[in-house]
Amino acid sequence: MFSPVLLLGFVTIVSTVVANPVVINRSPILSIPLTKIHNITSGHNLVASGLARAQNFKDRAQAHDLAAIKKRQAVPVSTHEAVTYVASVGVGASNKQYKLIVDTGSSNTWVGASTEYVASSTSINTGHVVIVGYGSGEFAGTEYLDKVALSSSLVITSQSIGVASESIGFANVDGILGIGPVDLTQGTVSGVSTVPTVTDDLFSQGTIAENVIAISFEPTTTDEVTNGELFFGGTDSSKFTGAITYTTKSGDYWGITQTTCGTTLLYLEETGFNKYIKATGATLDNATGLYKITTAQYNALENLVFTIGGTEFSLTPNAQIWPRSLNTDIGGSASSIYLVVADLGADEAGFDFIDGYVFLERFYSVFDTTNSRVGFATTSFTTATTN
Repeated sequence: MFSPVLLLGFVTIVSTVVANPVVINRSPILSIPLTKIHNITSGHNLVASGLARAQNFKDRAQAHDLAAIKKRQAVPVSTHEAVTYVASVGVGASNKQYKLIVDTGSSNTWVGASTEYVASSTSINTGHVVIVGYGSGEFAGTEYLDKVALSSSLVITSQSIGVASESIGFANVDGILGIGPVDLTQGTVSGVSTVPTVTDDLFSQGTIAENVIAISFEPTTTDEVTNGELFFGGTDSSKFTGAITYTTKSGDYWGITQTTCGTTLLYLEETGFNKYIKATGATLDNATGLYKITTAQYNALENLVFTIGGTEFSLTPNAQIWPRSLNTDIGGSASSIYLVVADLGADEAGFDFIDGYVFLERFYSVFDTTNSRVGFATTSFTTATTN
């Protein structure tokens, strides 16, 4: 069995014992549905968009001043992440709906990429300039304070939002709902150090009991489907099995030691990636940019194991492959088997692997600002064979 835990020491994470967040039995008023959408032109696009995002993570970790960060973020891009989760969010007095990407790897909330923002009686123009780069997209505009409704019960009376005057790479969506740590807003809005995230404001106004977000996805084999939940203020006990394993958050991102989240694929640093490819026998498929295995190799494929806080989280063979019903979407053959593990490149700034949506769709994830930690648990879909 190939296991990064044995081959790569960076995968073993040390846990920290702290108070557990509120566990809430099913309470729809604290949650919003998430819809998965594809913006895939090819498998090459799928790989490249994640690598661009990863480079942005690395650049921020390596930059020692905001000017250097902004300079690196200003590289032109062609597309945002190829597979995204979106939520419908109401903004303004009329509760106008915007389709926003839910992003754990950034923290600013903004609108205006597709649907125009119209100021209303609840809008306050601060006059501050907002600029955010994502590696796989960017936007620039003006900061407003406005009413933001995630649901009928999750309403923020005065939330900092960016209103885009220009954006690149955000086709078919209106902007981003940033749910990363507040540190990621540093230097993005002129005249202020940081701006509160939507979770920060929900917590500070007493709408939620804990500054915690929990996310659950279900693996899917269709192009667009509502198959996820973003839960505010605690954890939804109906969405996970067993106990949640927590480990201390590392860095500005929702990361564990040298790990971050926010891409589609699962990326391994090149040393570990090469060992993985050798163990699986996969070969590069030029048509898609992904690595391909035969049916016999798939039948011999074993779990890809990550040890987090002393608990093993195993990606089953089925979780390691692209949904075969979507092979043609990435320019592949309908009968082929493609791996969702990609090469992150050489280690830079301690980024040794990135757990993308393919990992998060198999495990419940908890982002706990109150205790500065990240948690994971198994779900009823951890061992699903949908792919």
